[in-house]
Amino acid sequence: MAQLVKLEVQLEIQSSAEKVYDIFKRKMYLLPKICPELVTDAKVVKGDWETVGSVRIWKYVAGLSENASETIEAIDDRNKSITFNALDGDITKYYKTFKAIVTVTANGQGSLVKWTLMYEKQNQNIPDPEKYIEFASAVSKSVDAYLLKQ
Repeated sequence: MAQLVKLEVQLEIQSSAEKVYDIFKRKMYLLPKICPELVTDAKVVKGDWETVGSVRIWKYVAGLSENASETIEAIDDRNKSITFNALDGDITKYYKTFKAIVTVTANGQGSLVKWTLMYEKQNQNIPDPEKYIEFASAVSKSVDAYLLKQ
């Protein structure tokens, strides 16, 4: 079996780690409102917004308009970390395995948001998922802007 490859980005934002983590854990249904240019639709098809095993379908713009279904694979409240696993959709045409892990850490008054993508390409001609790292960064910045207005 091929080995998973890791791609990471970390952003410093102004909002508190608790508030940012709360959006990513419990309130991701707000993303079409928070960043409509990035996330055009989101719905739960199994479970809810915050339980391991729940399945959600997303319509989003990462360069092109795409859709994906994903499940919440793991939640670690102590380390403010959530693991999402892509099940189906555009992303699975290119990657056999695709997991996104978001970890939020307190940093003074603000926080650090780290996105880790773990992936295995369908073949060696598939590009690294740079556009998804850029997408995750843009969503994180939008969440920060939204929370700062609250």
